Amino acid sequence: MLTRNCLSLLLWVLFDGGLLTPLQPQPQQTLATEPRENVIHLPGQRSHFQRVKRGWVWNQFFVLEEYMGSEPQYVGKLHSDLDKGEGTVKYTLSGDGAGTVFTIDETTGDIHAIRSLDREEKPFYTLRAQAVDIETRKPLEPESEFIIKVQDINDNEPKFLDGPYVATVPEMSPVGAYVLQVKATDADDPTYGNSARVVYSILQGQPYFSIDPKTGVIRTALPNMDREVKEQYQVLIQAKDMGGQLGGLAGTTIVNITLTDVNDNPPRFPKSIFHLKVPESSPVGSAIGRIRAVDPDFGQNAEIEYNIVPGDGGNLFDIVTDEETQEGVIKLKKPLDFETKKAYTFKVEASNLHLDHRFHSAGPFKDTATVKISVLDVDEPPVFSKPLYTMEVYEDTPVGTIIGAVTAQDLDVGSSAVRYFIDWKSDGDSYFTIDGNEGTIATNELLDRESTAQYNFSIIASKVSNPLLTSKVNILINVLDVNEFPPEISVPYETAVCENAKPGQIIQIVSAADRDLSPAGQHFSFRLAPEAAIKPNFTVRDFRNNTAGIEARRNGYSRRQQELYFLPVIIEDSSYPVQSSTNTMTIRVCRCDSDGTILSCNVEAIFLPVGLSTGALIAILLCIIILLAIVVLYVALRRQKKKDTLMTSKEDIRDNVIHYDDEGGGEEDTQAFDIGALRNPKVIEENKIRRDIKPDSLCLPRQRPPVEDNTDIRDFIHQRLQENDLDPTAPPYDSLATYAYEGSGSVAESLSSIDSLTTEADQDYDYLTDWGPRFKVLADMFGEEESYNSDKVT
Repeated sequence: MLTRNCLSLLLWVLFDGGLLTPLQPQPQQTLATEPRENVIHLPGQRSHFQRVKRGWVWNQFFVLEEYMGSEPQYVGKLHSDLDKGEGTVKYTLSGDGAGTVFTIDETTGDIHAIRSLDREEKPFYTLRAQAVDIETRKPLEPESEFIIKVQDINDNEPKFLDGPYVATVPEMSPVGAYVLQVKATDADDPTYGNSARVVYSILQGQPYFSIDPKTGVIRTALPNMDREVKEQYQVLIQAKDMGGQLGGLAGTTIVNITLTDVNDNPPRFPKSIFHLKVPESSPVGSAIGRIRAVDPDFGQNAEIEYNIVPGDGGNLFDIVTDEETQEGVIKLKKPLDFETKKAYTFKVEASNLHLDHRFHSAGPFKDTATVKISVLDVDEPPVFSKPLYTMEVYEDTPVGTIIGAVTAQDLDVGSSAVRYFIDWKSDGDSYFTIDGNEGTIATNELLDRESTAQYNFSIIASKVSNPLLTSKVNILINVLDVNEFPPEISVPYETAVCENAKPGQIIQIVSAADRDLSPAGQHFSFRLAPEAAIKPNFTVRDFRNNTAGIEARRNGYSRRQQELYFLPVIIEDSSYPVQSSTNTMTIRVCRCDSDGTILSCNVEAIFLPVGLSTGALIAILLCIIILLAIVVLYVALRRQKKKDTLMTSKEDIRDNVIHYDDEGGGEEDTQAFDIGALRNPKVIEENKIRRDIKPDSLCLPRQRPPVEDNTDIRDFIHQRLQENDLDPTAPPYDSLATYAYEGSGSVAESLSSIDSLTTEADQDYDYLTDWGPRFKVLADMFGEEESYNSDKVT
C-alpha cells in the first residue's frame, strides 16, 4: 500500500504540478491540459487570424493497476474549446473498455475507472472521445483518439517455468565445471522500475555447487567429487525480483544433479589365490570354475577383461568374461588325466577395457590373482586306440573271414579287462560279428557291393569291473568291387542312317556302362563281332576314350531293299578278370534331306511314290475305310432281308426268339418293346398299330369283371386271352403269345393244343415213352395227369 501511495503522489506531481515539458501543438488539433487537472482539449473551429493559445500536447493517461479504493479511480478530463460551460456540449467515449472499464461524465468530461485493472492481463486501452451538440446531436469536434496505460506495480513473483530440473555432471570434475542454466520469468513490466529484475541464489546445495546471480548458470564448487562416495545431489534455487532487495517477491525450484561415472577405479581381486577342484572326466569346453575382480565403477567403465598369464596350464585352460556378472569363467581346452598330472597352477590378470587417460597417473588399471586347480580321480570307461576305424573287404568274401580288429584299454590305476560288442542299433542286419575278448571283426553274411558299397556301425567297449562304463567308436567298412559284371552299351540301342549316307560317315556315338565299381583309369574297348566283319555294311570305330562311333561303309542305302540292319558290337572292360558282352544295335534306314535331317522312317512310306504327301496318304486310307464300310453294310442288309423272308413262311417259322439289348422299365413299361413278332404274323399284317408307342386315339379303360375266388384258372386265362386279342393297345406284360400254326419238320410234329380238334381229355400221351430218354420227364408229367383225370371221372 505504501508503494501504491508513493506512485500516486509521483503521478500527481508529474501531471498536476506542470513538470512535463511543453510541446508544440499538432496541426488542426490542440491537446492541452488545464492547470491542476488531466485535461485533453478537443480542437475547435477557429478563424485563421485567431490567436492559438499554446498548451501541453498530451494524448495519454495513466491508471494504477490493482486499485483497491472504495471510489472509482479518477483518470482524467476531456474538454473542448467550444464548451463555454453553458451545458450545450455532450462528451462521449468509445473504444476499449468504454462503458465497462471506463466511464465519462457527459457534461464535465471527467473519466473514471470503475474496476480494478491488471497490467499483466491488458497493459493499455485505446479509446476515442468526441464532443456533441446536445440540441442538434451533431459532432462539434472530430473524434480524438487517446491511450490509457495501466501503471505496473510489483504484484508477480518470479516463476521457473521449466522446473524442477534434472542435470548431470561427470564425477571428479574441476571447480567451475558447467552443470545447468536455470531461468525464472517475472510477469511484471521489465521497462518500469525493478519489478521484473530477477536475482538468483542457492538456498540448499552448498558448498558443492554455485550459481551466477544474473545468468542462473550452475557450476561445481568443489573439486574431485566422487560418484562412488555420493552420486545424487538436490539443489534448491531461488529467484527474487526488485534486484534482490528487501520487499521483492521470490520463487524457488529444485535441481536434481547426478554425478556420472568415469573410469577412475581399477579392478581389484578380493583375494590373491583361488582354489578349484575339477574331475578328470570334465568334458572339453565345459566351465570348471569362476573368479571375480571388483570394480566400483559403473557401466562400460566397470567392464573387465580376464587373461591367463602364460605359464603352467596356460594351454589346458581358457578364461572368458561373463558380460552380465563380469566374472571370469574358466573353461577346459583339453581333457584332464589324473594319472598323468594331478594339479595345475597359473595366474589370471583382470584389466579394464575402457581406460581414461586422465587417471593413468593413479597407477595401472589391472590386478593379478593365482588360480590353483586340483584334478580329481574318476573311474573312466575304456579308451579306444583310434577315434575311427576304417576297414576294407572284397565282396563275396566267405562268411567268417576276419577283416580287422579294434583295441580299447582301461587307463585307470587299477586296470580292468575290456569286453567288446556291436551296437545293434547301428547294425540291425548283423552283417558282421566281433570277438568279445579279442575285438576282431569278421563277416557274418556274403556282401554285395552293388547292393551296399559301405557299412557304418558302432563298437561298444565296457569294463569287466564296471559294465556301466562304456565307450563307443565308429567302424567304417568299404566293400571292394570284384569284376563280375560285363559292360553294356548305353542307350540308345537303336539308331538311324540316311539313304544318302557316305562311306566313313559316323552315324551314332555310343558309350558303355558297367554295374561294377569303376576304379580310376578303367577303360572300355569296342569292336565289331567276328560274324559281322565279313563284307560289313557298318563298322565300329573305337575312339579310345570309352566311346565309339558307328561308321557307314556303303555309299548310300535303300529302304526298298532293306529297312533294318543289326550290328553286333563287343565291349570289354579293363578290370580283372576281363568281362565282355555283345550288344546288338538296330539301324533303321530313313529318308533324309540334303543336310542329313531325317524326313521319314515309316515302313509304309517305302511303297509310296516319290513326293506323295502325308495328307494324300490319309485321304487314300479314308477312302479305303469308307469302301469297306459300304461292303459290310450291304452284306448285313442282305442277311437281314433273307431272315425276314424265312420268318414270313408258314412252313419255316418255328419258335422264334427275339433278343433285345435294351432293358425295360418293369411291368409298367408299355413303351419299351414291340412284341408283335411274338404274335400271329397274319394278325400283324391285318393290324398295323404300333405296340411300342402310345396310340394317338384315346382308348377307354377296359372293364374287367371281378374274378370270383372259386373261378377255375382255365376260365381266367381264356378271359385274359380274349381281352388281349380284342384290345390292340393292351400292354405286353401278363400276355399270352399265341401261334396259329406250328413249324414243320419236327419228329414229334406239333406239340401245341391250339387248333386241335380233340379236347384235352381225349389226348393219349403214351407215345411219348417211345421217343426215348429225352422225353422221359415229359411222358411222366402227362402220364400222371392222365391218371389223375381218370380217377376224377370215376
